[in-house]
Amino acid sequence: MDVEGKLPKVLENTSKGKYLTTTIFVKYNYRQTSADLEDQQLLGITIIALPNGMLQDKYNPSAINSFWRAGRNAPTLGEDFRVRIGISALKSLCSWRIQHVPVPPATFTWDE
Repeated sequence: MDVEGKLPKVLENTSKGKYLTTTIFVKYNYRQTSADLEDQQLLGITIIALPNGMLQDKYNPSAINSFWRAGRNAPTLGEDFRVRIGISALKSLCSWRIQHVPVPPATFTWDE
């Protein structure tokens, strides 16, 4: 589908000026270590830097050539259209936008 996002490319604050919209996701990756759902081990962190809408032509030139994937939504229940980030697709376009940070003693290396 070809659906425009709802985030503005630039946020405007009448008293402070204009701000470039920047979206960063931080995902904590855990492994469950026992039957107790609260007993988990942190494996690492994934950091995702989404491109601003001004970069639409580079990262998402069409509904077919895109890093976005269909998300779970139920239009019959009145839910908004949702998408998911295709992490491997975004990484193939620009690897630095996806960083995997392991927990010590493993070392972190910036992925260019």
